[in-house]
Amino acid sequence: MTLDQLVLWIIVGGIAGLLADAVIKGIKVGLVGAIVVGILGAIIGGWLFGLLNISLGGGFLGDILTAFIGAVILLVLLRALRRL
Repeated sequence: MTLDQLVLWIIVGGIAGLLADAVIKGIKVGLVGAIVVGILGAIIGGWLFGLLNISLGGGFLGDILTAFIGAVILLVLLRALRRL
């Protein structure tokens, strides 16, 4: 992994995490948490879309959309676990 790729992961993760945090109410993760949630969301979204054979297109926007959907799934699961 190059430095460029790492920076791109952080940017995509931050954008996706902040968007997911704004959509899912009840969990405030902060900036660093949003980056972590976004990166984990990208992993979850990429795995899920690969499993379902769904492509959201390539490029920066497709990466953010995939990470956003994965981050929303992650935050919904975290919110459900907090209620237990």
